[in-house]
Amino acid sequence: MTPAALPDPTVTHPMPEQTRVALLKPVVTSPLIEVGEFTYYDDPDDPTAFQTRNVLYHYGPEKLVIGKFCALATGVRFIMGGANHRMDGPSTFPFPIMGGAWAEHVDLITDLPRRGDTVVGNDVWIGYQALVMPGVRIGHGAIIASGSVVVDDVPDYGVVGGNPARLLRRRYSDEDVERLLELAWWDWPPPHITDHVRTIMSGSVDALAAVAPPRP
Repeated sequence: MTPAALPDPTVTHPMPEQTRVALLKPVVTSPLIEVGEFTYYDDPDDPTAFQTRNVLYHYGPEKLVIGKFCALATGVRFIMGGANHRMDGPSTFPFPIMGGAWAEHVDLITDLPRRGDTVVGNDVWIGYQALVMPGVRIGHGAIIASGSVVVDDVPDYGVVGGNPARLLRRRYSDEDVERLLELAWWDWPPPHITDHVRTIMSGSVDALAAVAPPRP
């Protein structure tokens, strides 16, 4: 019997009968968006339009970086730094973008403080209609509850929820988080991941460590 082939990270729809699920790496074209292998977005309308419908106000140089093996539920959105307005004067209105004589004051909107790139680690689960604000860093293995508004950084293996999102709990102890980050299963060779899917999904940290590939 011929063994099953490994899943293909270059296929847009890993489940052909479920076109609402799309891997993002094959469909994202913007040089300002980086997505790791097997990260997917689920949307009944058009998951392949993620970079235009779910990454908003992406006018500036900041990047959106999403790791491998992330699960993004329907309606997850990332607000980028281009959404920023001045708040140090009487008006927050961005006059220069209207053009004409107002355009000569473009420096008033180009010198706004920025928080830098938005970074999502590996193996992150972001729930339905969660909103991630500019410059946020979400750690590896984190979980973002549905409807959350993430305004601050999320620690590795943290579970956050609410508006604004707050830390609800840690999935593992500090010691185990350190071990998980060192194991970094998402960087294992695909055949090795395939051999140990059950341990990765349902095993303990000790079990994961026991099946880790030899260090190079």
